[in-house]
Amino acid sequence: MASIALTSSLSLAPPSLPSLRSRKPTRFAAQFRSISTPSHFSRHPNSLSLTKSASTSLFQTHPKPNPYHSNDTKFSVRSAASGGAAVAAKPPSPPWQGAAIKPLLASILTGVILWFVPVPSGVSRNAWQLLAIFLATIVGIITQPLPLGAVALMGLGASVLTKTLTFAAAFSAFGDPIPWLIALAFFFARGFIKTGLGNRIAYQFVSLFGSSSLGLGYSLVFSEALLAPAIPSVSARAGGIFLPLVKSLCVACGSNVGDGTEERLGSWLMLTCFQTSVISSAMFLTAMAANPLAANLTLNTIKQTIGWTDWAKAAIVPGLVSLIVVPSILYVIYPPTVKSSPDAPKLAKEKLSQMGPMSKNEIIMAGTLLLTVGLWIFGGMLNVDAVTAAILGLSVLLVTGVVTWKECLAESVAWDTLTWFAALIAMAGYLNKYGLISWFSQSVVKFVGGLGLSWQLSFGILVLLYFYSHYFFASGAAHIGAMFTAFLSVSSALGTPPLFGAMVLAFLSNLMGGLTHYGIGSAPVFYGANYVPLAKWWGYGFLISVVNIIIWLGVGGVWWKFIGLW
Repeated sequence: MASIALTSSLSLAPPSLPSLRSRKPTRFAAQFRSISTPSHFSRHPNSLSLTKSASTSLFQTHPKPNPYHSNDTKFSVRSAASGGAAVAAKPPSPPWQGAAIKPLLASILTGVILWFVPVPSGVSRNAWQLLAIFLATIVGIITQPLPLGAVALMGLGASVLTKTLTFAAAFSAFGDPIPWLIALAFFFARGFIKTGLGNRIAYQFVSLFGSSSLGLGYSLVFSEALLAPAIPSVSARAGGIFLPLVKSLCVACGSNVGDGTEERLGSWLMLTCFQTSVISSAMFLTAMAANPLAANLTLNTIKQTIGWTDWAKAAIVPGLVSLIVVPSILYVIYPPTVKSSPDAPKLAKEKLSQMGPMSKNEIIMAGTLLLTVGLWIFGGMLNVDAVTAAILGLSVLLVTGVVTWKECLAESVAWDTLTWFAALIAMAGYLNKYGLISWFSQSVVKFVGGLGLSWQLSFGILVLLYFYSHYFFASGAAHIGAMFTAFLSVSSALGTPPLFGAMVLAFLSNLMGGLTHYGIGSAPVFYGANYVPLAKWWGYGFLISVVNIIIWLGVGGVWWKFIGLW
């Protein structure tokens, strides 16, 4: 018989190698000594320290040494033979690579139950079946039995298999520009970081605002708000400009995806930039592509015009309050683990001096970015839309070799996001085309109108129903097109001042995008960076939605009374 025992021990003693002797109990000790680099400890566990060593991290924090372990680990293998044959250890079975069974069953069960619920009067069978598949897909996206793209693809497959949608209808949103604009944003981010331009700009930000994480966050928030009125695509602002910058800042500060450092800075910064992007979109008529649609529907419904100045004047006060309050609340409830960095600005300047002048690829990347942003700002005059401008910019990067096509293909998050976002847009769009959304709107109108409440209470109920029904939409424009007119008409009929009602619904049409990771163009961009788990994204999204509603209807209501809106 033969027996093999593997033991592991920790020792500070120098390594030794016992001799080996045939056919007698032997002991073979092999020691593996870990290799460690010099540590640069910060003066406080909650402070950021800028290391001067050759590291990819700008801010370094180090865990306390464990008193029960040394840095040296010794493994010893014992083997004893007694004349018998050795028994080979059975190799471990490979881990399960398929779906997580319980989340998968929860998703399927949701769809099956709703599928067999009697169809309400006024709803077509196709619409009800699509709702069942849509909700099952949403449950799958939340519980994630498989990656998001795989779950969404299965949802589309179920809709085609059951004849609820044709193949062309199910995959129609892959021709929508918004998912492609989001995917292109990830390719831009690759070039931004690869060339070093992202690090250069990140160090500039740190040198100016990097003494605290909160200061760094506010500098990004108000930079985005300043660009909002000039760039009418929130997807372009978030993906083409701020996602690359925020990712570079996170990496420079030692906050990376997949190594346990996400909450050092990246989780809070990504969520903050996303939640404030929906606020800045609500502040200006030209800050979100669907805002002019709301203004146009207002003119058609109540025959009153909302101009650029009217919109900005009404939104500026509650918008600024939200931009100040929301980052602070997230800083308290979802804080970064490192908060201060008193030496960071000085050391960031040293990093910049070490980088030297801009390289050729950095100059090309910067020029391409300026070209693309310029087309986003002035493209309306040239009849060039946002996604066309992004394709032009990517073409420049590909031709010059700043980004290669293989690198684009390797951006798995971009392709995954393109898949699940397009799938949700298609299903949500056909829920509207099949009449489910109009049935829901009419049912709400009849219900609220029959309560006999004051216009203030009736409008409050309508606002909440309008806002939280956005869980069923993957596009602000789709939501506005489907429900804005009906809700504005009934609120006006119940006594709500028409222009007041229109502007409140228009503002909320942006703010409700913060609920989910698919509700507005900037959502998949920031969520796709993978710094924030989905459950936290939805949970904090709901909490911030309550904060925004209180600010915009509370502080905003007082302001609107002051300027005579109601």
